[in-house]
Amino acid sequence: PYVIVCNHQASLDLLGMVEVIPDRCVPIAKKELLYLGTLGWACWLCGVIFIDRHRREDAIDVISQTARTMRHENVR
Repeated sequence: PYVIVCNHQASLDLLGMVEVIPDRCVPIAKKELLYLGTLGWACWLCGVIFIDRHRREDAIDVISQTARTMRHENVR
């Protein structure tokens, strides 16, 4: 397992990044994208992990849980 960090400038950049990241990667996006209608649904169905950037502790918990799952199960 590995982590790729990308600094994208707009919400739609996420769609372009999906084309270039390896198959075993899952993007992490800000939770606000979940509420952008069709784009939010598409991200959710593709397995994007959403974090709440305004609640620091919750974001850390989500990322920590994801990292533990990646290590223990050796999955994306």
